[in-house]
Amino acid sequence: MRADVIVVGAGASGLACAGRLRREGLTVVVHEARDRVGGRIHTFHPTDGGPSLELGAQVVHGARNPVHALVGADRMTTVPRRITARIVQDGANQDMGVLGGHGRRPPWLLEAGLHRAPGPAGGSVGAWLDARGSAHPEGRAAQEWFRQNWAAEPDELSARAVADAHRGDAAVGEGEFAVHGGFDRLALLLAQDLRIELGDPVREIRCLPGRVEATTVRGTTSASAAVITVPPPVLAQGRLRITGPDPAVPAAKLAAAGRIPLGDGFCAVVTLTREAPDDVITFDVDGRGGFVRCSAGRPEVLFVAKAGAAGALRAAVRRAPALSGLLETVMPWTAGARVAGLTVADWGRDPWTTGAFTAPRTGCADAVRQWAAPVDDTLFFAGEATVTGSRLPWVQGALASGERAAEELLKVLANR
Repeated sequence: MRADVIVVGAGASGLACAGRLRREGLTVVVHEARDRVGGRIHTFHPTDGGPSLELGAQVVHGARNPVHALVGADRMTTVPRRITARIVQDGANQDMGVLGGHGRRPPWLLEAGLHRAPGPAGGSVGAWLDARGSAHPEGRAAQEWFRQNWAAEPDELSARAVADAHRGDAAVGEGEFAVHGGFDRLALLLAQDLRIELGDPVREIRCLPGRVEATTVRGTTSASAAVITVPPPVLAQGRLRITGPDPAVPAAKLAAAGRIPLGDGFCAVVTLTREAPDDVITFDVDGRGGFVRCSAGRPEVLFVAKAGAAGALRAAVRRAPALSGLLETVMPWTAGARVAGLTVADWGRDPWTTGAFTAPRTGCADAVRQWAAPVDDTLFFAGEATVTGSRLPWVQGALASGERAAEELLKVLANR
């Protein structure tokens, strides 16, 4: 197979990059390991036609997020704020208002303070919280809040990079939105008119004089250049190899790939034999379930767990008594209900993802820059890992990285 450009990965960044290159008249082949497009955009559609639930990217952040224009304003709905909010702490299910009671500062206000004044370069979020006197139980809730929002331990997170990422995405505005019919609509729209080889992972990219060859499960694709959008650990762990007559990838880039891990993530939709009586979101401070949601009149409970909670939830779903006990704790109305269905997205064990997303850890800024840099005007890199610490590692960051990689490649081709 022959093309002008090979794109490895059909997630948001790969699709955005391929679309831009195709609009410029280039022939592009996208190779995707999965049997679907979207990458970490993964939507659950109930069989009865009920509202969709997101097993990957959850919401569209900001009223000026480019997703609005891509899917159409008529498809965007504001995430409702009128919802019963609960927490679980020390096994007790309580109103979330307790997080701001008795002189305690709720974790979202602490994070807002970090955005304004993150402290000296090199400091961690954990150190920042300690310096602000966040003691138990306030500090415990804040620690878990950061774990669930950033998929990393607070002591590993760079306070300055967290603040910089929020500032870097300030242009998208405020608010949270959902795509009516499911976030996967974005991926399907981006994929239109593209040549995408599904279920065809790239195992090796060979760099040859003036061209590249991608060896996949089904054959070989030759092109002038390749854009790699897989997460860094896929390369670091050897699932994708880059070879050439000389070292095709500088040692510094390979080392950088090993220094940019993704945080663990596990999502699950549990369908029950009973319908929820109310719209509820529960924040599990105990670190067993992450954020848990249900909607009035629907039998599904959605778990979105990161960091340590991802491992706890992964273990719970394997044992019916453990899952039932967790459900009853986070959503007491489920007591006595039976599990009628279970759909999971185990991002931490997915070989082509290896986690939820890339958190801005202390000391990783140089590794991110090295990972994002092109190699010999032939290999280009995109994906949310390439913007970590300068933008939020969510869909808008992935889209922007794909556009940036396309611009880099087009500039090189124009000068050849």
